[in-house]
This record gives sequence, C-alpha cells and structure tokens, in this order.
Amino acid sequence: MSFDLISLILQAGLIVKLVLLLLLVFSVMSWTIIATKWWELRAADEDSEAFLEVYRRDDWNEVYDAARHLDRSPLAVVFLTTADETQTARHRNASDRTRDRLVQQLERSVEWASSAQVRRLERGMPFLATTGSATPFIGLFGTVVGIIAAFQSIGEAGQASLAVVGPGIAEALVATAVGLLTAIPATIAYNAFGGRIDAVLGNLERFSSQFQEDLARLMQGQGAMQPVVGAEGAGVRESSRAAGGE
Repeated sequence: MSFDLISLILQAGLIVKLVLLLLLVFSVMSWTIIATKWWELRAADEDSEAFLEVYRRDDWNEVYDAARHLDRSPLAVVFLTTADETQTARHRNASDRTRDRLVQQLERSVEWASSAQVRRLERGMPFLATTGSATPFIGLFGTVVGIIAAFQSIGEAGQASLAVVGPGIAEALVATAVGLLTAIPATIAYNAFGGRIDAVLGNLERFSSQFQEDLARLMQGQGAMQPVVGAEGAGVRESSRAAGGE
C-alpha cells in the first residue's frame, strides 16, 4: 500500500504536489515543536518541584545555589533574575523612601521576569493551533484542485468511466488525508500542552506573588523570612548571619 501511495503522489498534478509539500513542512515543524515542548514542560515540572522544596526550607544562599542548577524551572529563573539585584539592594544604607522605591523596582523585576517565562512557555503554541486549524483546509484545497483536474480528464476522454476519473480522484483525496494526518497530532498536542502550561503558569503566578511579599519583608529589615505553610505557599528563611548583616 505504501508503494501505491507513493505512486499516487508522484502522479499528482503540480498544485497537488505543492500542497503536499506544504503539508509536509507543517507536519515536520509541528512534530519538532511537540517533541521540544514535551521535554521543556517535563523539565519545568521536575525542576519547579525541586526548587519549591528548597525555597520553603533553606536560607537565601542555599536557595540561590539550588536555583542555578534548576534553571529549567521558570520559578528558579524568576528568582535568579531578581536575586543579584536584591543582594545589592539589601546592603544599601537607604532611607525609608529609597527602600520603598527599591521594593517597587524589585517587584517590577519579578513581574518582567515572570512575563518573559510566560512567553517562553507559550512559544510554538500558536503554530500548533494554526497547524490544527489550517492544514485540513489546505489539504481540502488540494483535493478540490485534483477533482477539477479529474473532471477535465473526463472532458478530454469524452467518457465518464471509473477508469478515467478514478486515478485523479484518488490523487486528490490523498491531499485531504495528509491534511488530516498533519492537523490531528497538532490539535491533540495543543490541547494537552495548553493544560500543562496553565498549571505551570498558575504555580509561577503564586510563586511570584509570594516572592514579592518576601522581598518586601526582607527590604523592610524584618530579618527572617519564614516559609509560608501550605501547598501553594513558599518562603525563604534568612540565616541569622544574613539577618545580622542587614
């Protein structure tokens, strides 16, 4: 059957062949995105779970070291993006007004870093959506063109036998089949990854909110930042040595 399919493709008209080539490009790119996104989300889940465990339990320096090794997690990346700036700000001998501005600046850094991670996680998803919605119609276009060519062959032959129109219609229907084969995996992957990305972004939003609160307490000179109890909470315990340095 594979040889018959190849034969049908080779016998197809130029437009149908171009349609099949375009569908092949969509398929290769969508499968590349699917494989990359699966690995990316799997790594993000694993590293985020490990990072949150350290963040709830250990002091600032240990969390920083752990985040450097767990940088596949968007939570760890947000922490690292702000950590250096936070360390510099902590050692400034600033007034209350200046300290408030520093807190606002750090909160904006957290928001910007979170937005960057959202864009990174959603990269490639619009292409999967486009593939799932557009390729069936691209394949249908190839089918329509092929059927038109088949009816033209009827006029040239002067008879409407199956032997005349059968090969042309079969060639045309290959485009529809290939369009569906391209669209179905992309649609399934888009829906599956969409749910997983929403879960990761939910964790990122909760972490960012808690991290901003922890930074505000730290900059206000409250000393220890105790971990928040609960499945969704997170916090950093400042060591007594670090608290004394403030």
